[in-house]
Amino acid sequence: MFDGYIFTENSLANVEENDKTIGFEMRTRIPYYRGIPLSMVHDVEVEVDGEAVPREDIRFTADDGKHWFTLGEMETVTFFRWEYADEATVRVLQDGGLAPGEHEVLLRVSARVAYIPVPFSGEMKRTVTV
Repeated sequence: MFDGYIFTENSLANVEENDKTIGFEMRTRIPYYRGIPLSMVHDVEVEVDGEAVPREDIRFTADDGKHWFTLGEMETVTFFRWEYADEATVRVLQDGGLAPGEHEVLLRVSARVAYIPVPFSGEMKRTVTV
């Protein structure tokens, strides 16, 4: 239902810190029609060229990078909300980032809400050029 909002077009880029490429990131919108606390984000999954990124290498921010969380940390974060109108950023820590060239990247975001018994998700796969 919200698949079209999951992976913002032209948002994937390598990330540099201290003159070193530490990974890559992309923007996403919530797969739901209301905001939720980060603790209700059930999972964030990334695949690059058919290979899953390890969960421990994924970071998430819903406030323009002021606060970054691991997926494990997000399970207990009730004081930050991801609002419907706000884009979040998903970062993958990977030395060197993505190699130059074309890549197929899949982003899947799952959320839980109180009145739906199972998590639901949205996903989008894009072919990107770095």
